[in-house]
Amino acid sequence: MRVLFAGTPAVAVPSLNALVEAGFDVVAVLTRPDAPIGRKRVMTPSPVAARAMELGIEVIRAARVDESVTAKIAGVNPDVAAIVAYGGLIPRAALDIPRHGWINLHFSLLPAWRGAAPVQRAVMAGDDITGAVTFLLEEGLDTGPVFGTLTEKVGPDDTAGELLERLSHSGAVLLSQTLSAVEAGRAAPQPQQGDVSLAPKLTLDDGRIHWNQPALAIGRRARGVTPEPGAWTTLDAQRVKLEPMRLRPEIQDLAPGAVAVDGKSVLVGTGSHAVELTRIQPAGKKMMAAADWARGMASLESVVFE
Repeated sequence: MRVLFAGTPAVAVPSLNALVEAGFDVVAVLTRPDAPIGRKRVMTPSPVAARAMELGIEVIRAARVDESVTAKIAGVNPDVAAIVAYGGLIPRAALDIPRHGWINLHFSLLPAWRGAAPVQRAVMAGDDITGAVTFLLEEGLDTGPVFGTLTEKVGPDDTAGELLERLSHSGAVLLSQTLSAVEAGRAAPQPQQGDVSLAPKLTLDDGRIHWNQPALAIGRRARGVTPEPGAWTTLDAQRVKLEPMRLRPEIQDLAPGAVAVDGKSVLVGTGSHAVELTRIQPAGKKMMAAADWARGMASLESVVFE
């Protein structure tokens, strides 16, 4: 079966590898254009493009699937298209090209968390269980019937990045199994069932910590926005980056945002109890252990995160 693979970030690479290893004929890869990376802004292929080039697979780079891109897709004559975090909408003209349609690997238990940031939103919401599904792509936002499902427990210390890394590998197996079932004529997608929730793309503001919120909500937010866009607060009107923090429910006498040291621990007050900082990046400096940052401060008595 001839497969067009559409994907862009590193989490899509395990799926591309799985399809190649399973013996599918991946005739081309559709991915986002090269992007500037690092301080020197060097134009760099997407992780999927880089892997496709290593495998000798044709790469179609496109920020959007317009008429010319649709023609290129038609030109490789795929039987099915597999899509994992491509990062763009697929118009009806392109959806209609493969005879088996487009099969999307999505990292949530649809219809929960439809959208661009399902894992991040699940962590921020405090979900205990998440997972991944394969479904038939439609013009609606993640609305198509589901082929297969897997579940994954959300650990109490999981960041969105760690959880997504696990799902990228287990989801790759699910995608390969789904395409095998489609090829054998055994696939029977079922309509989605349950309550719908939305997972819009994260913005920088989603990473801002509001210290008057309960510690549990603050901890979930910090883990949900790690590694991107990252948790942050402000001190003296400058942005300070934070890595996920530990909950300290036994300490409840700190005002929201107030900073204190307890032995080797750097604590911050919240709307409920304190949290313990792990690593912090002050403006203009590198990420460092919170204890090292605290030792470098002349005094913490008047330090209050905003």
